[in-house]
Amino acid sequence: MKAPAPLPIDAVLPRLLAALEAGPNAVLAAPPGAGKTTRVPLALLDAPWATARILMLEPRRLATRAAAERMAETLGEAVGGTVGYRIRGEARVSKSTRIEVVTEGILTRMLQSDPELPGYAAILFDEIHERSIQTDLGLALALDVQGALRPGLRLLAMSATLDTGAVSRLMGGAPVIESEGRMFPVETRWLDKPWSRPGPRGPRFEDAAAGLVARALAEGPGDALVFLPGAGEINRVAAALARSDPQVAVCPLYGAMPFERQRAALRPDPAGRRRAVLATAIAETSLTVEGIGIVVDCGRARRARVNPGTGMSRLVTVPVSRAEADQRRGRAGRLGPGVCYRMWTKGEEGALPAFAPPEILETDLAPLTLELAAWGAGDPSELAFLDPPPAPALAEARNLLAALGALDDGGRITAHGRAMAARPVHPRLAHMMLSAEASGEAAEAALIAALLGDRDPLRAPGRPPADLALRLEALADPNRFAARHPWDADRGAVERIRAEGRRLHPARPDPARAAARAGALLSLAYPDRVGLRRPGDAPRFLLSGGRGAVLDAADPLAAQRLIVAAELEDSGREATIRLAAALAEADLRALHGDRIVWVDTAEWSPRSRQVEARSREMFGAIALDDRVWRDAPPEVLGRALAEGIRALGLQALDWPKPAVSLRQRVEWLRRQGGALAARLPDWSDAGLLASLDDWLTPHLAGMRRIDEAARLDLTQILRAALDWETARDIDRAAPAHFQTPLGDRAAIDYSGAAPMLSIRVQELFGVTAHPSVGEPPVPLVIELLSPARRPVQTTRDLPGFWASSYAEVRKEMRARYPKHPWPENPASAEATRRAKPRG
Repeated sequence: MKAPAPLPIDAVLPRLLAALEAGPNAVLAAPPGAGKTTRVPLALLDAPWATARILMLEPRRLATRAAAERMAETLGEAVGGTVGYRIRGEARVSKSTRIEVVTEGILTRMLQSDPELPGYAAILFDEIHERSIQTDLGLALALDVQGALRPGLRLLAMSATLDTGAVSRLMGGAPVIESEGRMFPVETRWLDKPWSRPGPRGPRFEDAAAGLVARALAEGPGDALVFLPGAGEINRVAAALARSDPQVAVCPLYGAMPFERQRAALRPDPAGRRRAVLATAIAETSLTVEGIGIVVDCGRARRARVNPGTGMSRLVTVPVSRAEADQRRGRAGRLGPGVCYRMWTKGEEGALPAFAPPEILETDLAPLTLELAAWGAGDPSELAFLDPPPAPALAEARNLLAALGALDDGGRITAHGRAMAARPVHPRLAHMMLSAEASGEAAEAALIAALLGDRDPLRAPGRPPADLALRLEALADPNRFAARHPWDADRGAVERIRAEGRRLHPARPDPARAAARAGALLSLAYPDRVGLRRPGDAPRFLLSGGRGAVLDAADPLAAQRLIVAAELEDSGREATIRLAAALAEADLRALHGDRIVWVDTAEWSPRSRQVEARSREMFGAIALDDRVWRDAPPEVLGRALAEGIRALGLQALDWPKPAVSLRQRVEWLRRQGGALAARLPDWSDAGLLASLDDWLTPHLAGMRRIDEAARLDLTQILRAALDWETARDIDRAAPAHFQTPLGDRAAIDYSGAAPMLSIRVQELFGVTAHPSVGEPPVPLVIELLSPARRPVQTTRDLPGFWASSYAEVRKEMRARYPKHPWPENPASAEATRRAKPRG
């Protein structure tokens, strides 16, 4: 066997071996190209403690295969000997295997099956900086096993860009071993100015990317590895490059491609042409692509983000982090000096985030929550996570699992939940598959689960219709499907989905039956996404979970009354339906009859401005039947009308002057303070609205309309809300009227800062003490009026007015109203409201 070429990691291997000999945990920081993925596992084979297998986790299937093949090649063996691998649906291991490379989810299944992990001496977490949720969970479970069952189990976290201090602390202060330097230097070249230009004439992202790739290939030797966010961008850039330079071999590389095409993209072109390998993040780590001397980083990444309030996820395209950019840059220096082109300016680089957000903070937590429940950890704080799962998303996940029967009322896993956790699919799909077994549709459910777990097999210039049944028809017979429809079926995707369906259930499915039953089966997985079409021309649906959703108006499903949405894009006020199936109401009733209930409601309608009493047959938030509730109890109608009054405000009622005065008197007394004020209710607008059910709602019984409520005697209703003693004390301390010397009742106005009495001067003749109200007494503000009831003077001291200002007023009034008496001494005169008698 030829000795392998030296790599930077070789220099630190003795320190790493010593660290793992001294203690169970270690952290290895090694830049891209250092060789950690293929050299470290082999170096551990001869360690004294390595008496059992070494398990190494890789984030992707392609990297898993590639790492195992490279290590086996180094040993001069075939894969499956000393070095083997296991991925979903494929295993290459034997009794002689000592290094087993697996994808991250497989470790979780192994630990859940047997937490002691017998037969394994160490777990290596490669590329832990990617912070996938499976890696975070696997590390947390492994640390729990190490602490409780296997103190001698070695754990090694290997990273290129992560903050190794945080990982070290999580692993009990594990030593950090750092490997310095890359194999070869990499020159970085930035754009002179941002590629994007504002306005409709600016270049498309794909055109700008293709232009930068063409420039990179023209300026230097070697093949180019181009990082793009997704398969759509890869295909569009590939088409642009093929048009501009047919001599360049364009090689797509993304996870949904068949493995043989992925493997071919890693090798030089058989015809000797220069290559442009257009890759997603699949090529960031653990892979050496032969011939690469150029990296073109287009600066974007695609991430799934979940809205905890709706439980819906959406893919977003965001700028890469600086750590990701550094990882990508390192791909250019693996085989020789390289160049990295960045599709952003050097000035823009400072605005990039330092690290990509951990997946656990942004993704659907239902699978993680189910795994934790199966582990016996109802609370994630019981385990060591680098970042704890966010509480809102965790609560949403628990609610979903409870609705699927995976968790009991106490949050503990049920027998059904354990069966769900054993299925290698999302909990929704696991529940669908288990539920379908009772009806003999398990194979069809497995095919649907495989379809939902893969890329859309339909290919079209635009987005194909949302109907899942079309995809199932394509799976049954791609040729017949293409002959009958304007879309093609991707043969690679079809075979991949079929194979995954067989892996999930060995029986042969009936695709026609699966298409016919798609809605019914989907409703088992998505009971919260059963959609009822809203009235109107637009295909808008209300989902059983309460969310609104919309279909494209031209979609064949747009006319359906009931659908089930399997894929939703959380796009604002209403979600956009991307994948769905029609649902027969009979199937909904047969499968979910225990959740369909009649609900009687009486609600205020702002549109009709009255109470509408309805009896509805509800499945979640949707009404399958809606009828008038003819015998609604009067008190129920009254409560609903009260809600209407709350919505409209107290001004919707007819407030007579005595009621307004009573409220003003109470509020003025409350402002005065004292013992009486402490006993008085809050009759401000806000106070009355808050206490509406106490003083008004009982009087609304049987009413449906505001005009009925407007006929109520609000004065008597308010007084009835007071006890007799309080009502008496209000009338005594803040009387509604002033008793004039003539025996009349003049209203006192309490609407201002101080109570005011407006009265003609002549009606107060003979009054020698200024009127007052309140406890303690507060002088009234007296607005003195002329015989024509026009303001003459305002005073808080009536005796003082008689003695001073009255003389001037008398002179003016005598001239203006000569027929009225204006005595020189008003304090001793008799009050009057009449003019002088005729002589």
